[in-house]
Amino acid sequence: MRNYFIIALALVGVAVAAFAVVQDDRAASVAGAPSPTALSPFSSYVEGTGITEASTGNIAIGTPVPGIVTAVDVSWGEEVKAGAPLFTIDDTDVKAQLLPAQAAVAQAEADLAKNKNLLDIGTNLAVGTSISKVEVENRRYDVAIKQAALAAARAKVKQLDSELSRHTVRAPVDGRVLQINTRVGEYAPSGVLNPPLMLFGDDRLIYLRVSIDEDDAWRVRPDAQAIAFLRGNPDLKTPLNFVRFDPYLVPKTLLTGNTTERTDVRVLHVVYSFRRSKLPIYLGQEMDAFIKAPPVRENTAASAPEP
Repeated sequence: MRNYFIIALALVGVAVAAFAVVQDDRAASVAGAPSPTALSPFSSYVEGTGITEASTGNIAIGTPVPGIVTAVDVSWGEEVKAGAPLFTIDDTDVKAQLLPAQAAVAQAEADLAKNKNLLDIGTNLAVGTSISKVEVENRRYDVAIKQAALAAARAKVKQLDSELSRHTVRAPVDGRVLQINTRVGEYAPSGVLNPPLMLFGDDRLIYLRVSIDEDDAWRVRPDAQAIAFLRGNPDLKTPLNFVRFDPYLVPKTLLTGNTTERTDVRVLHVVYSFRRSKLPIYLGQEMDAFIKAPPVRENTAASAPEP
């Protein structure tokens, strides 16, 4: 009986193990299901991976003055006009200097008025009787000195006003707030940051920066048809309009996913534009682009297009 019991337990264990293996295989097959792949609409083409960006470029917003953020005036995705405030850096120290500087302007204005009055009185008196010629000239010099002092005081106020304005960071162009990476109470350093304090750009027209392998760069022409497909759903596509070639090739970073793809190459960036329309496309998203091009066997001696 003991032997039968041991054999039964062993059979149960084998059955449980087999069931677990089958379930794992099913889960793996579901999770690993490949996404639909876009097919080129052209018989001869160049393929590249593109990434969407704002037509102004993705503008990294920083601050010329480091300090504590006292206000964030915009929200994620908000559209703002050029010059609208984005966020404010603590300006208490500048305002503290501004008050005495404004008071110095008032004092300089009073001193100038006083000396002008003395000069007017002196010039109306008969020279050589009640006042000497030297005294009149000295009063003229006093007026000039007070005018210079007033100009200096006003310049100081203007300088502080300019410094005060630098504490409020404003939108450089009309556009949309793409990212906000700072909050009220946080310290905002100046300089180049990654990620930036804010990311900003005009997305009314979307640019697609397509990476073309250097071996295929000669085949791309500005007037060639081009179409981009949304990854994960090849039914979502859009025609592309040529904008420019970036004249400097850079190391390859975006991959198409093809098994034959080389990664040890440099790429030409070709920038296209398109309207979002009703497509669910977002900035920073990768798309597969196909550009109509002559076959490799034809025109192999053709020169590369002028950027």
